[in-house]
Amino acid sequence: MTGHSAAPAGEQDFAARINDDMIPFAKLLGIRITSATRDRVTAEMAVKPEFCTRPATLHGGAVMAFADTLGAVATVVNLEPGQGTTTLESKTNFVAPAPVGDVVRGETTPIHRGRRTQVWQTRIHNGAGKLVAVVTQTQMVL
Repeated sequence: MTGHSAAPAGEQDFAARINDDMIPFAKLLGIRITSATRDRVTAEMAVKPEFCTRPATLHGGAVMAFADTLGAVATVVNLEPGQGTTTLESKTNFVAPAPVGDVVRGETTPIHRGRRTQVWQTRIHNGAGKLVAVVTQTQMVL
């Protein structure tokens, strides 16, 4: 995904551009960005059987990959042309399960946006609206 400096007037149009330019792993997971601005990114991902543990609930690694993608997208939206990003650190608090067949939704908001690092918090909810996880990650600006 290349740097996008700011969301144009149409938030959904911008999200569609990001989805078209999504990294291959995020596409494999079926992550779909639903909105993207400099202050907030939202997305959703279906809970497929191949993303689950036993019992059939979303694996923690899939939760973390979902959140990592949102934090990276949020950083990219805030970058200057020619800049890139990589994850430096990520911490996840797991709160509740998301069953197979469900759709999880994530919302990422900034905690800190500096010249060298950005820190984002992602809250992930299951289809019933129950909090699944809270992820805090630090992205390095390259």
